[in-house]
Amino acid sequence: MTTPWNHRYAQRMHWMGSSAIRELLKLAEQPDIISFAGGLPAPELFPVAEFAAANERVLARTGQRALQYSTTEGYLPLREFLVNKMAQYGILVGPENVLITSGSQQALDMIGKILINPGDLILTEAPTYLGALQAWNAYQAEYDTVPIDDEGICTDLLEEALAGGPKFMYILPNFQNPGGVTLSLKRRQALVRIADRYGVPIIEDDPYGELRFEGDHLPPLVVQDARRLNGANGSGFYRGNVIYLSTFSKTLAPGLRLGWMVAPVEVIQHCVIAKQGMDLHTSTLNQMVAYEVISQDGFLKNHVREIRQVYRDRRDVMLAAMAQYFPAEVQWTRPQGGLFLWVTLPEPLDSERLLPQAIANKVAYVPGHVFYPDGRGRSSMRLNFSNAQPAQIEIGIRRLGQVFTEALQKQKRVDYALA
Repeated sequence: MTTPWNHRYAQRMHWMGSSAIRELLKLAEQPDIISFAGGLPAPELFPVAEFAAANERVLARTGQRALQYSTTEGYLPLREFLVNKMAQYGILVGPENVLITSGSQQALDMIGKILINPGDLILTEAPTYLGALQAWNAYQAEYDTVPIDDEGICTDLLEEALAGGPKFMYILPNFQNPGGVTLSLKRRQALVRIADRYGVPIIEDDPYGELRFEGDHLPPLVVQDARRLNGANGSGFYRGNVIYLSTFSKTLAPGLRLGWMVAPVEVIQHCVIAKQGMDLHTSTLNQMVAYEVISQDGFLKNHVREIRQVYRDRRDVMLAAMAQYFPAEVQWTRPQGGLFLWVTLPEPLDSERLLPQAIANKVAYVPGHVFYPDGRGRSSMRLNFSNAQPAQIEIGIRRLGQVFTEALQKQKRVDYALA
């Protein structure tokens, strides 16, 4: 249908599309559908009472400031809190290296705005986070990919990809979205070393790093890079090759829209300029209330410990149900933390074509091809285990198992007929 607006849209709209996950979430709002589609935290774990009390205190003590415009860089006490918090993981920076963003999704968009020209090549894992592809498609990025396995990105294949001269590489080292895998220490060291050799910066996206259920903590890429520059002890003056992103969406609540970026001061200054054109600054009230909550002695540590236990239990329920109900030909990852795992069906089964049947069976997932820049991965899918209750998880996996079993039986009949 022709409207007066048809010829007025910017050319970049050609490169932009609706998120498959957002569309699936609309469907999953139906109360009878068990959804493994969204990356949704468990809402019953949101610290509602603490936020209600903190909001009251902030408005009573500093309400006029909380409701006023603020600096683009972010609320200084919150940035100082993050500096001290990240130091526990070896990220040694100052407040001048930290920018508060309206969720880490805004940080991805800012990176696109300050770094990507039309046609620039970006190196990603395969598969990779759909939200990053959405953000950078608007800037007409092109992509090269390197596959992942159970130890993360296959660093032995990196040099060939880096020879193409990508503008930067995008890596999710901890409990990767969508794969659920974690980049091993050996590969972290190799990745930083190779990136330095080729002069290619790294965007390290770490929304799930605190949600480790088992295994040892591994140093972030930004720490590995600082050690490369400054020796084993790192440095409090960050000037490295890595931009680090994280968020409160998975540890406090996604509705806050609070994330942060860590980068060299020069990069932060460019992002500040870009952010001023976006929203001037992240919500002052949200920043101050969040700081009031997390600055309470011991709260965040205890709250994250509770989240880890709940998500570990739900992961275990999903893994056990998959072992019971999925056909033997189906494979999946076993994440050590985070919110997701990755399922691979035997070819030529297509997860997108199976989705309507799954929906008819009242269960939803995200087809795997949306996580690939080139649309591969049609035999795979992402499942979320953090949002559904354990009983729902078992029922949903049993329903999915029925869908897969019927599809495999049908495919075997076709193969037999063609033989």
